Amino acid sequence: PLHTRTMRRLFVLAFCVLAVASCGDDPATAEPDFIGDVRRAAVAVEDELGGSQEFFEITASAPLTNIFVAVDDATAAIPYVYRDGVLEPPGPRLEGASGHTFTSEAIAFDDDRVLVNIADELPDATIDSLSVEGGPEGSVRYVVSARSSQGGVLDVVVGEGGAILSVDPV
Repeated sequence: PLHTRTMRRLFVLAFCVLAVASCGDDPATAEPDFIGDVRRAAVAVEDELGGSQEFFEITASAPLTNIFVAVDDATAAIPYVYRDGVLEPPGPRLEGASGHTFTSEAIAFDDDRVLVNIADELPDATIDSLSVEGGPEGSVRYVVSARSSQGGVLDVVVGEGGAILSVDPV
């Protein structure tokens, strides 16, 4: 089955080159302007589909935001791309998806604080993406992909106020 963590890793790998080119050498201390695209993308999908949706994941980066909408009791996903303020037509249906889902109402991170501790702890890192993943009972998990100046990539799980909860090398 296609799990949300696998979808996120595929996204990060597929768009790493674009993200690197778009982000330049700006460190984490400069708030990436794509952070607000998480909410804007969710609203765009809901406007397009006519109401609240269940999401597996929303991942925002400098070049684009990927949205994975859960369908058929969360057994399949419909991918969307939100780029430059525009929701593009959906991609092909992804069969065999599984995992937790969430609604846009569950997205509660503080745009001004979600990256602040990463900037303090990893001052030379570049933020490549912010993912919101479904958790148990409609909760969410915020995962920041941060790239060091030496090229290593870390998945940093943060709380809605930016507290660092865990760090995993990719």
